[in-house]
Amino acid sequence: MPPQTTTEKILLVDDVPANLAVLTSALEPQGYEIFAAPNGASALSVAVKAKPDLILLDIMMPGLDGLETCRRLKQNEATRDIPVIFITARSETENVVEGFRAGAVDYVVKPFQAEEVLNRVATHLRINRLTRELREKNRALPLQLSRPPHAGFSQQLHQRVRAD
Repeated sequence: MPPQTTTEKILLVDDVPANLAVLTSALEPQGYEIFAAPNGASALSVAVKAKPDLILLDIMMPGLDGLETCRRLKQNEATRDIPVIFITARSETENVVEGFRAGAVDYVVKPFQAEEVLNRVATHLRINRLTRELREKNRALPLQLSRPPHAGFSQQLHQRVRAD
């Protein structure tokens, strides 16, 4: 996978330092800026301040677990649109479904292959970027529609209508 041309920010949330190190070593060479949080409470704080483009979140953490952390991220206007991918050892279907219900966009089971995580990250960053661009264009559309058409275009249109 080629390195990113723009620096996109990823927040890694896991209570196991070795897991943070493995993910960081896979993502940093791809050009991503990495932020790390050791628990759910600090993840909420870092997410508001750093405004990451994506969050990789462990579910099983002491205190505020990943599911509740995700729910709170989705309730906060400042963080609700940040895609969350769970990375966890919980592989049962009920856990996966619960993760999606909490607001995650994807779910990766540990142990994982770095290439799989990189592809999922790239895919969800692309989807998120395209979604933001579409929202911006939709916001601008009423303004564009309220402007009178370009005079040259209008004259050409009227000439075509008269010719037909």
